[in-house]
Amino acid sequence: MVSYKIGVIGKSGKWSTETLADAIEKRTGFRLIIDMSEVYLDLRTNKIFYNGHNLCDLDAMVIKKISSRYNPNTLDRLEILRIAEHSGVKVFSSPEKIIRLLDRLSCTITLRNHQIPMPDTLITEDTETAFNTVKEFGVAIFKPLFSTKARGMIQVDSQSGESEIHDQIKNFKINHQMMYIQKYMPLPGKDMGLVFLNGQYLGTYARINQTGSWNTTINSGGRYELYKPSEEIIALASKAQSLFNMDYTTVDIAETEQGPVVFEVSAFGGFRGALEGVGIDAASLYTDHVINTLEFN
Repeated sequence: MVSYKIGVIGKSGKWSTETLADAIEKRTGFRLIIDMSEVYLDLRTNKIFYNGHNLCDLDAMVIKKISSRYNPNTLDRLEILRIAEHSGVKVFSSPEKIIRLLDRLSCTITLRNHQIPMPDTLITEDTETAFNTVKEFGVAIFKPLFSTKARGMIQVDSQSGESEIHDQIKNFKINHQMMYIQKYMPLPGKDMGLVFLNGQYLGTYARINQTGSWNTTINSGGRYELYKPSEEIIALASKAQSLFNMDYTTVDIAETEQGPVVFEVSAFGGFRGALEGVGIDAASLYTDHVINTLEFN
């Protein structure tokens, strides 16, 4: 057992948070789950406090869940953690790295600037351009810039009446000034998550569609199972995640008639898919990585 004080940023009672906290406590004897909604930063002293703890006194923090719903406020929470990082606390993954991934548009632009294949995508604030894009794409998926597990996404079909399409776009734009629109790509009943720790490929799980939903997320009734991707897909995922240099992440990829496409590189990376789909105890492996990093730096 080592004596490091390593906090977990997450939500008490949530499976991934508790699993990571369990793994860290087993190795260190220390357990602290930090809810960022209850944290305060005192810039007079450059100290961050949570429930009586000065987080700048910790050896490390691991970000598992920064907020229940991704939104611009999530970026503010990450900015606060930069103070701890500046004071010498090792944060996994670095807030600046997560910020580049949390905003879907920022992630997409980085991927496209490096020629990573993705579904046809159009970004606009103009509703008429959005309407014409739906007509061009046939079926379009409108995605919030800050979301996970397909939350807030809508499918707009060009075969709907023009007034219905305009209404769907108008309603989406109420909450999303910048509209991120992707061409719907029929999937073979699944997509996959490729798991990486410190840049090293660990394995792949598939999310299997069981409900007929247009997406395969677990929130929509999907399930995990082991999957063996081609070397081409592993190489593609490896290149995509290398652009962000995360400590732990997953890359979402689907096989389409046009070849493999990347949907996103995860800002946090899930543990459940790795465990249930691949049989990988990602929480324990991640804990080992954190401790090894502290010991050799």
